[in-house]
Amino acid sequence: GFFTALRPVFIGLALVFLGFAAYRLFFVPKVCAPGTACADPRTLRNQRLVFIGVVIVVAALVAFPWYVAYLV
Repeated sequence: GFFTALRPVFIGLALVFLGFAAYRLFFVPKVCAPGTACADPRTLRNQRLVFIGVVIVVAALVAFPWYVAYLV
């Protein structure tokens, strides 16, 4: 179909956005005012956990054509 031809583009875009999010979450120090939600270390931990979950889901979706034959 139409979207099959664009699959590499969508995968590339997903990797770019995930890479940018990983850079922001793991390498850029947070600048927060004291007392705000982002100053709480639990917020950053939760954001990182959600990010890791999203990476797992995206990896499963990207790999779907390789393992779909084993599901039926």
